[in-house]
Amino acid sequence: MRHRSAVVVSIAVIGALSLSACGSRGEKKADGGNSNSGSTTVVIGVDSPLTGDLSALGLGIRNSADLAIKKANETNEVPGVKFEIKALDDTGKPAPGQQNATQLVGDPKVLGVVGPLNSSVSQSMQQIFDDAGLVQVSPANTGVALSQGEKWASGEKKRPFTSYFRTATTDAVQGPFAAQFLYNDAKKTKVFLIDDQKTYGAGLAGTFKGEFTKLGGQLVGEEHVNPDDRDFAAIVTKVKSSGAEAVYYGGEYPAAGPLSLQLKEANVNIPLMGGDGIQSGDFIKLNPKSQGDYATAVGLPVESLDTAKKFIADYKAAGYKDAYETYGGYSYDSAWAIIQGVKQAVKDNNGKVPDRKAVRDAVQKVSFAGVTGTVSFDEFGDTTNKQLTVYTVKDGKWAVEKSGTFKG
Repeated sequence: MRHRSAVVVSIAVIGALSLSACGSRGEKKADGGNSNSGSTTVVIGVDSPLTGDLSALGLGIRNSADLAIKKANETNEVPGVKFEIKALDDTGKPAPGQQNATQLVGDPKVLGVVGPLNSSVSQSMQQIFDDAGLVQVSPANTGVALSQGEKWASGEKKRPFTSYFRTATTDAVQGPFAAQFLYNDAKKTKVFLIDDQKTYGAGLAGTFKGEFTKLGGQLVGEEHVNPDDRDFAAIVTKVKSSGAEAVYYGGEYPAAGPLSLQLKEANVNIPLMGGDGIQSGDFIKLNPKSQGDYATAVGLPVESLDTAKKFIADYKAAGYKDAYETYGGYSYDSAWAIIQGVKQAVKDNNGKVPDRKAVRDAVQKVSFAGVTGTVSFDEFGDTTNKQLTVYTVKDGKWAVEKSGTFKG
């Protein structure tokens, strides 16, 4: 599961180069023709956790972006351009992510970056990418401030970085959607709220809290944990005595799985619910008693979309050892958005590879039928797709409980 830890897609930045500048390795079109003869190499970077606790999600991101790049080369999507991938491992932490951003900016062939997984990691990268005019499209970031500024909750929305985009719906939508489900559908009126204090987890818990209490729900307790915590005995005792009908956890599966398991083993038989950070097969592996737990995920279930059938078949045919996981379709679409940005920028530059800023500006205007539906971005760089899904653990697997569009 830890193979190919350096996969990134680079795009030549030297605007004066013609698309026929470099020789090709003779990739073939589907019809048997040479698709990249006389091509220029463009690299697309990928940043995600390829090792560590969150690697299941990170490897799915890398592989799905890699698949998009392969398909673009096979079909000669951008005539005269051969795409390559350059994937770097951030281990789910900001410091390595920042180092990776500097490395990607330093490679003149990199014209776009897919990732990262974590909102906290993205915070360490955004300024570096923006200063270089290098477009970044995350398939997984949900922290609202990344695109709408720190004062978004007060109604003062201002885009901090024009190079930042995402195909994932934000926590301004995901947290309230979960609150509406627990209160209106699951009929849970008393919730114990826990978060891991990270950008993603704390933000998600905050938006959940606002909507849940507005609906009339009661928070019977609030606690903060550390992302590396695995012993939750003290919190289990508090939840048990609180009268909570459910636990809402803002964080990711490495801690959420053990937390839920320890609750069940203490005979606190109430559901734990979280966001897309726990909607992974590894949550169930960590928690064999997770039956009945809930998670929201951005978008509709990929397996149910007609637009995703080819992606699923192609992913299987490619022989990746790791599942595409929660963000696979969004990662493919993120890479394809960059590819389409390059395509339009090349066209506007008389067939020559453009500079990074031209690609960034072109990505703002892309609109195409992607794996996850129509892919386009609003004035903040956020996806225009506001659909979400609630999953529940049933018979050892995540099963769809409810899908819909958030109505705020």
